[in-house]
Amino acid sequence: MPELPDAERAIGYTFTDKALLRTCFTHASVAGQESNERLEFLGDAVLELYVTEKLYRDCAAREGELTELRKQFVSREALEEAERRLGLLRFLHYAGGADALRGKTASNLYEAVTGAIYLDGGYAAAEAFLARTLAGKSAENYKSALQELVQQREHTTPSYETAETENGFICEVHALGQSARGSGNSKKLAEQAAAKLLFGKLTEQ
Repeated sequence: MPELPDAERAIGYTFTDKALLRTCFTHASVAGQESNERLEFLGDAVLELYVTEKLYRDCAAREGELTELRKQFVSREALEEAERRLGLLRFLHYAGGADALRGKTASNLYEAVTGAIYLDGGYAAAEAFLARTLAGKSAENYKSALQELVQQREHTTPSYETAETENGFICEVHALGQSARGSGNSKKLAEQAAAKLLFGKLTEQ
């Protein structure tokens, strides 16, 4: 596989075991070679551990909120976005034409690369790769988290009503028949506070 050095440059990691790198870029459609499916399985677990630990350390939220936030980081869309930024699919060996690349091929490849890095360099290497390439939303960006949650359940968006007071700002947010009120020293902080409260309400239901 002559493009292995290019693949390593795209990943940003140099493998000691080149066979692992070769395997993580071998699609299940290629006969007679070990595919990346087992690496994908391992990478999925490493990815979930990384995101779970990151949220636990960075976000003072309750379990239900943390679960919803984790879904954003490990969703198919988030992994596909990470793969697109790295341009990994161009190195994938597959058979059967473009039809082989349908479905979750891109997100599976990102997980396979994660698994391969973990086996080659340990958790610290995989953690560094994920920290650099996985562009999940800020754990404290509750406005984005609330909007995604509402759009998943109903094709609407939250509405915010913010007013200035003597002590700062107060905001009331409405979505899915529920509302919450938050305050802060700025309009942005008040909206985030309200979004956090409503997000908590909706994820407890």
